Amino acid sequence: MAKFELKLPKMGESVAEATITSWLKDVGDSIEADEAVLEIATDKVDSEVPSEVDGVLVEKLFDVDDVVQVGQTIAIIETEGGGTVEIKAPASEPIKEEVPKAVAEVAQSVVAAKATTEPVISSGDRFYSPLVKNIAKEEGISQSELDAIHGTGKDGRVTKNDIKSYLQSRSSAPVEAPKSASKENVTQSAVEVQKEKAAKSSEKPASAPVVASGEDEIIEMTRMGKLISKHMVESVQTSAHVQSFIEADVTKIWNWRNKHKDSFKKREGENLTFTPIFMEAVAKALRDYPMMNISVQGDSIIKKKHINLGMAAALPDGNLIVPVIKDADQLNLLGMAKKVNDLANRARDNKLSPDDIQGGTYTVTNVGTFGSIMGTPIINQPQVGILALGAIRKVPAVIETPQGDFIGIRYKMFMSHSYDHRVVNGALGGQFVKAVKDYLEAWDSNREI
Repeated sequence: MAKFELKLPKMGESVAEATITSWLKDVGDSIEADEAVLEIATDKVDSEVPSEVDGVLVEKLFDVDDVVQVGQTIAIIETEGGGTVEIKAPASEPIKEEVPKAVAEVAQSVVAAKATTEPVISSGDRFYSPLVKNIAKEEGISQSELDAIHGTGKDGRVTKNDIKSYLQSRSSAPVEAPKSASKENVTQSAVEVQKEKAAKSSEKPASAPVVASGEDEIIEMTRMGKLISKHMVESVQTSAHVQSFIEADVTKIWNWRNKHKDSFKKREGENLTFTPIFMEAVAKALRDYPMMNISVQGDSIIKKKHINLGMAAALPDGNLIVPVIKDADQLNLLGMAKKVNDLANRARDNKLSPDDIQGGTYTVTNVGTFGSIMGTPIINQPQVGILALGAIRKVPAVIETPQGDFIGIRYKMFMSHSYDHRVVNGALGGQFVKAVKDYLEAWDSNREI
């Protein structure tokens, strides 16, 4: 029998880790190639991890809610054939020969402590993954030391990087205790250094306490809700948000769609919505104003070569996700319509892949879907702009003609453009949304699709 290591696969650029949400197979279960073994969640999307081979699941290396790095082995599958796969435990960093005396004393104390250190355990307040426990065991870190480390992972968990940072601070901390001192005294100064760093990094402005009465219902936020909350706060803290508003007359588009939607449905088997029309106009405007298609990195501006439009889509649970239309300016209207429908359908069915939501350079959100006439959306980092489309309303309007002005019934909508005032000034922000308006109002009523 051979043993196959099932590793966490790469899930797109910028995705470095994932949280195990459920195991679909138990130890002893038979597994076929391409059959899902477990479900995972990233800060982008939920997905399944399939097996690459036929076999039997013989070992799970992580539990539900553990955070796993891309490339880490998460399970062992026994297959037919010979040979075995060796699972190596995390190795400790070698200690260099030429180190200060204080550092050497700490290192010697750690080596001596390993023999007497009790295994660390997870508690109701703090959960430690198998990887963190292994590193703690290898480095002689006690339960009290581990509990004092500030965690930067999900729900304050201690990650591999947190424990490595702690080890570096412990190695560089001065040791004043005699060699005969206990293990706790030897590492006391390092723990104090770590506590001080944690206190500084966790300092937050004081907020008013929230008191719940006995009649109030307390609802735990979903995992997706927590991620959205975190991303929205980070975006507001990162970008200087400012808005421009403009009203567009979309009467020509309204009438054109009514004329073609039934034949389109019959021919293509799909609905013809307003979204691909609006996306086409935004893509054209981004081509006209490429400095809206940028990101900020420190003191530098990254001007994006591709126009990848994010399309905010509602999920069945009420949350939003933003699949991306890649190279949107290269699509004709038929291609845009099919892409929009495909992403929207897969978003509703929770079948988006990590790549479907990567690489966006500008985002459009349709607040009109919920009846709002306008909104002030928060920028989807690391982009610098987002456009909110309001509800299309039938309103009385002044119509200018060569024969004079008169009042008529028109279909109009407001567009709200939020942009990052660090790098986008009011002129550019206003010119861009005006260009979108002009493209919509110049719609060709005789256009074919």
